[in-house]
Amino acid sequence: MLRFFKSSLPAQLVALLLLLLALRLPLLWLGLPVTAAELRALLVGERLHGGAMPYRDLYDGTAPLAAAFFAGLDAVLSRPVWLYRVVALLLLLIQALRLNLVLNRYDVHPERGFVAALTYLLVGSVSTDLDALSPLLLGQTFIIFSLSALLPTSREGYDNRRLFRAGFLIGLGALCYLPLALFLVVGLFAVVIFAPNSFRSSLLLLCGFFFPYALVITLFLYTGALPGFAQFHLQPGLTDLIASGLPAGLQLRLLIVPGVVLTLALLRSLGTSLGLVFQVKFRQLMLVWLVVAIATAAVERGAAPGVLVLLLPPLAYFSLFLWQRNSQAWLLELLLLLLLNAAVVLRYRAQVPRLEALLHMPAESRFGLQPDPRYATLQGQTLLILGPDDRAYFNNHPATPYLDWALSQADFGHLNEYAAVVRVAQKMGPVPPDYLLDQVNEVARLKLLLPGIFGSYEATGTPGLYRRK
Repeated sequence: MLRFFKSSLPAQLVALLLLLLALRLPLLWLGLPVTAAELRALLVGERLHGGAMPYRDLYDGTAPLAAAFFAGLDAVLSRPVWLYRVVALLLLLIQALRLNLVLNRYDVHPERGFVAALTYLLVGSVSTDLDALSPLLLGQTFIIFSLSALLPTSREGYDNRRLFRAGFLIGLGALCYLPLALFLVVGLFAVVIFAPNSFRSSLLLLCGFFFPYALVITLFLYTGALPGFAQFHLQPGLTDLIASGLPAGLQLRLLIVPGVVLTLALLRSLGTSLGLVFQVKFRQLMLVWLVVAIATAAVERGAAPGVLVLLLPPLAYFSLFLWQRNSQAWLLELLLLLLLNAAVVLRYRAQVPRLEALLHMPAESRFGLQPDPRYATLQGQTLLILGPDDRAYFNNHPATPYLDWALSQADFGHLNEYAAVVRVAQKMGPVPPDYLLDQVNEVARLKLLLPGIFGSYEATGTPGLYRRK
């Protein structure tokens, strides 16, 4: 099989697509529960599609470009969970094929083919975390597209427009997931090792990076959302992003297979001599990429949804050295088959009785979100949840800006201040939500502070749930 994919013919591309669909589609067809990140994306897209302005009419830290993308998907179809899964699959495929194209076009390794894309997709299928659409998965697509613009096309060095485009694409990636801004380090390192005029080229890269931010800041300035952009996105963006919901121990165990492949590939690459200076420099660039990817993952302590995708580009590149021809070709074929089997076993372990217990790895689907049965009768209502558990939004609609409870503490955490009480009154809008779900016992206090708004709510038979009269 390895020998088959070491060719760049259309038949290999078709076989790669069929392998990807055979590996991933059955589990998607069986159904995966909605993740916490997907539910938040669905709610953000719904609110923005309904006319809300991010950071002004919505207390949420989702990056602006990712939020706009979710709103676009909601415009296509309301609450489009299956569409999210299709888009996530397409993004992963586009990333793999684009990276494979760049590696082949620039001759970064003596051998060509679809081996890099094959490794990218196999390792990316180990965990179902990448089956869910996330801001990180969306932003990583822009980072991979920036790679070709970071590489010189001639001995004279860079075309100025290419460097600006590289910075622009990295900026778009950061506008999807803020920690991806660390990939500026990769861009600056590429400038140092490839560009004859490093200072001017670095300025072009930085100008390209800040240009999309300048556009976004201008938009928010004129719409009155700039203070919220700084308060809800830029300030907490590196520390308080929504987590994947998977236990840290499970996440580490899911990284065993990628870690083993990456370690073997690194050891093989360091023992391989490359003939061209460009190939040596590119290997140095990918080593820096790997370090930056690990640093980006560490920003969220490895808990960001889809964090595995950060390791896939350097892993796919270094795997070229692992799969390169040698006298023991059968051993490489065996290793690839083991990788394929590991991906299948880990991905479908929940469908095989007692396999989860044997591997000591519960399926990711067991940590997905399910509607709270206590509020099963609550369907299609406007709702305000006072608390961190937002599962009641599964079958209902948020009607106020207070979507993220941690960020909503900017108001609800300062109810002893007059300004915060006024903001709460303003944000409740002319038509308050039909129901309140009080998880933190705040309704009694709110009735005293704002009786004109919250005094109209009465308790129902369900604890913590209030209905507007």
